[in-house]
Amino acid sequence: MPHRHLPPSPNIRHLRDQARDLIRGQKEGDRAVLQRIREFHPSFDRLSDEQITAAKFRLADAFHAIAREYMFESWPKLKQAIESATVPNEETPLEDRITDPLFRQAVRCIDTGDVEGLKRVLIQRPNLVRQRVYFNASNYFGHPGLLQFVAQNPIRQTTMPNVLEIAKTIIDAGVSRADLTETLSLVATGRIPRENHVQIKLIDLLCERGAEVRSLIGVLAHGEFEAAGAMLRHGGQVTLPVAAAFGWLSEFEALLPSASAGDRHLALAFSAQFGRVQVLMRLLDAGEDPNRYNPPGAHAHSTPLHQAVIHEQGEAVKVLLEAGARADIPDTLFRGTALGWAEHENLPQMAAILRERGSR
Repeated sequence: MPHRHLPPSPNIRHLRDQARDLIRGQKEGDRAVLQRIREFHPSFDRLSDEQITAAKFRLADAFHAIAREYMFESWPKLKQAIESATVPNEETPLEDRITDPLFRQAVRCIDTGDVEGLKRVLIQRPNLVRQRVYFNASNYFGHPGLLQFVAQNPIRQTTMPNVLEIAKTIIDAGVSRADLTETLSLVATGRIPRENHVQIKLIDLLCERGAEVRSLIGVLAHGEFEAAGAMLRHGGQVTLPVAAAFGWLSEFEALLPSASAGDRHLALAFSAQFGRVQVLMRLLDAGEDPNRYNPPGAHAHSTPLHQAVIHEQGEAVKVLLEAGARADIPDTLFRGTALGWAEHENLPQMAAILRERGSR
């Protein structure tokens, strides 16, 4: 689920009000609120809507969820940043937020493809490859090491000069397996590596040097099918959500009987997003709820209908509506319905399908 950004002059009283709204929504069983709690409070991330509604949810829990939603580790740290006027400016380029001058110089070498300059920096401070910089608490790029900057994800520039040589230089200096694995995920979900035709080469390099292929969920949620295929070749598992995303019907049918509830939920999200209509119909016939918000890692701020609309999967939209998908459910970030998304993104065909079936 996307994070929220604090306004230029944040008000702690308004944030307290948001926390109280969260408590009220939890007690009332508001699905959008329950989804936010699930996404941003680690104690509730595996609970169902019914379990979260029935759980004891204190004001301290609401404060914690709000803080993490705004990319802070805790409520005290969020409060301290506001009171001391030290809230980080998310508009400031990442490179300019690095306080360590040598680390910042190394990142500049990565961005310019300066292999010799990078080597000099690493000779000057050999343990630099094992250091990390801190940006925020819960964002996917909140606490990166030097190797992670190779992926250009988040984007700092659109070119990647001699990135393979740069990556090998950093890896040879002695990075951890955790850094290799985190960088693999960033490369596999990154648009810039793909557009520079180095995504698969980087995946191969990282895996050959020891990166662990874990979940393919984030990769598939971004629609990076070629990257997902490369990770499957390096030991990734074909699970029910993977089969659903690719539309592999025979593999899907073989896995469905023993699949967990979480995997079926993910499979529903992917089949809607990518228009795998046969898989989608099979899951709906098996009892999957088309009105649940998508699970974490798969555009959790939205429903399957939102994703089918935004990806212009007209047949999937029709199947979902015929199965009882409600078109009036707002997403949890922008508070837009599926029709609102279609209109905002100027998707007249999707809007027409929704209007024909009575959406408002």
